[in-house]
Amino acid sequence: MDLVLNVADHYVLTPYVYPESWAEDGALRQIISLLVVTNLGATILYLGLGAFSYYFIFDHNLMKHPHFLENQVQREIKYAMTSLPWISIPTVALFFAEVRGYSKLYDNVSDSPLGWSGLFLSMISFLFFTDMCIYWVHRFLHHKLIYKTFHKPHHIWKITTPFASHAFHPVDGFLQGLPYHIYPFLFPLHKLLYLALYVFVNIWTISIHDGDYRVPAGMTGVINGSAHHTDHHLFYNYNYGQYFTLWDRLGGSYRHPSALMGKGPMEMVRKLQAEGKLGKQEVNGHAQRKEE
Repeated sequence: MDLVLNVADHYVLTPYVYPESWAEDGALRQIISLLVVTNLGATILYLGLGAFSYYFIFDHNLMKHPHFLENQVQREIKYAMTSLPWISIPTVALFFAEVRGYSKLYDNVSDSPLGWSGLFLSMISFLFFTDMCIYWVHRFLHHKLIYKTFHKPHHIWKITTPFASHAFHPVDGFLQGLPYHIYPFLFPLHKLLYLALYVFVNIWTISIHDGDYRVPAGMTGVINGSAHHTDHHLFYNYNYGQYFTLWDRLGGSYRHPSALMGKGPMEMVRKLQAEGKLGKQEVNGHAQRKEE
């Protein structure tokens, strides 16, 4: 995060915002700057990537499903935008520790113990480490003692849109994001790769809520895609994983996606359409229903 902070300092904060008496490496200034940069970055990623997915990938016919809530898109966005500032507070504490040099982040490939191969291995280990951690955090959040308070708000969206991707209770959102932030305190990781993975994580989180159930041939049993995560929202106790199905299989919580067996949400919409319960709107393609 210090790379982002340095760019912000150089082009905006030092010449236009802070007085000269505030040194760039001052703790208070860094905390304030990180709060601003983190909230601004999270908002841009969420709204920008979410809007792209909503308009170009998400099948708007899913909005005809009986479980799709009234004004759901607006409610998802409002909930996410209310939660993100609270999530940013403990997140910034971790970013601050990184900026102050307490992590294992490094600047140059030559600083990696294994060189370029270490760069590749750290990317793979990041994905598997965070996938494992999120599986258990996510499963923990489904425990009956805490589910209603912290995780149920996210499950109100049974048929999700891309904007549901960040619509979490603040505690839920921080806990599920925590593995991404603790990884560089435990393992060496290139700073630019860390930023790239952070963007990738946001893209992936949106993608598993976008209603595009396609998975590359031969990978449906390995990759935890939107079809898998849709069943999680519909049936609760299955498919807790983030990227892969590995831990769901090991933990006995894997469910083959109903959408890939001809029993998914779009099949329900088509059935209701055939029965004349949804009017005469077409349900194939990406024809968008007018929002009321």
